[in-house]
Amino acid sequence: MSTYAFLIRPTTDADWREVRDLRLEMIRDTPTAFAESLEEALSHDEAKWRMRGRRGESAHSIAIAAIAESGRWVGTMAGLVVDQDTGPLLVGVYVAPDFRGSKLGLTDALLAAVEEWARTEGDQLTLHVHEENSRARKAYERRGFVATGHTVPYNLDSSKNELEMVKKL
Repeated sequence: MSTYAFLIRPTTDADWREVRDLRLEMIRDTPTAFAESLEEALSHDEAKWRMRGRRGESAHSIAIAAIAESGRWVGTMAGLVVDQDTGPLLVGVYVAPDFRGSKLGLTDALLAAVEEWARTEGDQLTLHVHEENSRARKAYERRGFVATGHTVPYNLDSSKNELEMVKKL
């Protein structure tokens, strides 16, 4: 049995290469889970990736990364406040396939960090998940998220929807 240790910390401007590489991995792994195409992500310049890295240092947002003992970036989650009515929104959720599952606890550790931040911004955490991503929906349900019945069109294919889910904090 292998035991994994990982560090969870906010991202910074200096992390831009790792942020880029993990984002490309995320999109390749689950193309419908993120609000941009691989082609779009590949077109970003260094300044764009640095801006994404700085999200870990911004007011009213959080961006965290999980880094294995080897130095490999193995997961990420982010949160932001789009508007006061919605409150904190969970975005950019990814855990590398070989680090998924409840035994390792990586998803739970990332989510706990985002929830701690979200409590400073509101009393619930909202997310949108692609209607065809049943694996993610089930993972969110196991962690206390409930579907609201509200949907939003998926920005890369308006014939598909994202389902809104919330968790009371």
